[in-house]
Order: sequence, then C-alpha cells, then structure tokens
Amino acid sequence: MTRVPVLLPAGALVLNAFVWGVSWWPLRELQGHGLHPLWTTALVYAVVVSCISLFRPGAWRSLAAHPQLWFLAAAAGFTNVGFNWAVTVGDVVRVVLLFYLMPAWSVLVAWVMLGERPRPASLLRLVLAMAGVLVVLKAPDSPWPVPQGSADWLAIMGGFSFAVTNAALRKYRDTPSEARMLAMFAGSGAMAASAALLGMSQLALPAPALAMAGLPVVVGLALAFMASNMALQYGASRLAVSTTAIVMLTEILFASVSSALAGASELSLRTLAGGSLIVLAALLAALAPAERPPGQA
Repeated sequence: MTRVPVLLPAGALVLNAFVWGVSWWPLRELQGHGLHPLWTTALVYAVVVSCISLFRPGAWRSLAAHPQLWFLAAAAGFTNVGFNWAVTVGDVVRVVLLFYLMPAWSVLVAWVMLGERPRPASLLRLVLAMAGVLVVLKAPDSPWPVPQGSADWLAIMGGFSFAVTNAALRKYRDTPSEARMLAMFAGSGAMAASAALLGMSQLALPAPALAMAGLPVVVGLALAFMASNMALQYGASRLAVSTTAIVMLTEILFASVSSALAGASELSLRTLAGGSLIVLAALLAALAPAERPPGQA
C-alpha cells in the first residue's frame, strides 16, 4: 500500500477535527444571540437535512431500506448533544480532552462491534494519548483526575457516543453514503430537539430564540458540519477504528489554540505538557501504516 492512500483518509479526519475543534466559537456566538446550543444543533441539522432532501431526495428511500442505520443516527445524536452542550458551558480545553477519552472507548467498542482486537502499536499510542489526558485532568486541588460538573459528564457521554459512531460507520460501510449522511444529520437534529424539549420542562432551558444577526452563523455552521461529516465518512470508512480515534485527537490542538487566542480557556504548563503527549500520539497514528480491518485484503 502506498503512502498517499493512507494520508488521504487521515487528512480527511484532520479536517473533521478542525471543524469540531473550532465549533465552540459559533456555538457560543449563537448562544449570545439567544439560541441555546441544543436548539442550535437542532436548527443547524434541520438546514442540512433540508438541503439533502432537496438535492438528494432518494436518500430517504435509501435510509428506509437500511433500518440498521438508525443505530448510527442515535449514536451521532448523542455525540452532538453531549459535545455541543458541554463546549458552551465548560472550559473548552477540558471539555475537548474529556471528549477524547474516546480512544479508550474505541478500543473496547471496536472489539465488541467489529471484532478488531487491539494491536501492540495501537495500544502503545493509546497509552501515550491517555497519559496526556491524565496529566491535563489532574488539577492541583483534586487528588484524582475525576469528572466535575455537568460539562464533564456531557463530554464523556459525547466521547463514548463518538466511538460508537466511528465503529458504526465501519460496520455499515457498505450502505449508501447518502443514507449514512442522512442518518447522522437527522439523528443529530432529532436528538437535540428532543433533549431541548425535555430540558425546557425539566431543566428550565430557554425556548428557541435567535436574533437576525445570528442567521449567517447558522448557515456557515451548517455548511461546515456538512463538509466535516463527508470528511469523517471518507476517513473513518478507510482506517481502523483505533487509528481513526487517535488521529481525531488533533481536535484538541485546534480547540486549545483557538480558545486560548480567544480567551475562552487558559493553557497552563500542565495542559501544554499533557496536550503534547496527545498530539504526539495522533501524529504517530497518522504516519503509521493503515491497519486493515478483518476480512480486507
């Protein structure tokens, strides 16, 4: 196998990571315009689903013909609800790092869903990445690096769901791509809307409201999520789940730099040290030969 076919899917995953790594900014901007992140997620994906329905009307028939994709829809929905909500209420870097406990989940999820036994190289990269996460999470006033507050738990839920999403993309890679894309977007929008409606009655979340100045942000975010989804499908369907999970850790770099420049988080020496280990693991994964899943020549 030549290097180019390996780097192309890895590059697609890095593009996806970039979109998600800086997505905290438009989400917080829209919250400032009166729209809670759950309603933002529902609205953005409603725009995306409308575009897909307009330009690819056959996607709905294709989705109906592959009911197993509703599992993918649910996993994608929980991913978006967890991450998008957490990144607007917690420290951006901490949320993203907790979200990227995902590699640990991915090894287990891929073993259960795909029968991919972890290889020594992937375990070594995993240990390196998780060591970085633990360094970052170990606060001076806390004896253990444990989750604190709703943002932490939302991020962990989102990370686990993202691991399941990546495994489902591999498991259902033979289904039509337009059906997979529709399932992920429709599931994300429906899950966010359901969570927002439940939150209005149980958590006193505000009703949807959006100032006109926020409309361009909604459109831009919708386009960015469409591009990132296509990149994720391309990359995740061509690389082993463990490799996908580690490459996607570059999102931490994008989130850390962008949030620090914008004053949305503070990069301590501990965060820089742990983040360096995580980025190193991601680079090793991107440069490693592709790990073929079982059954592929």
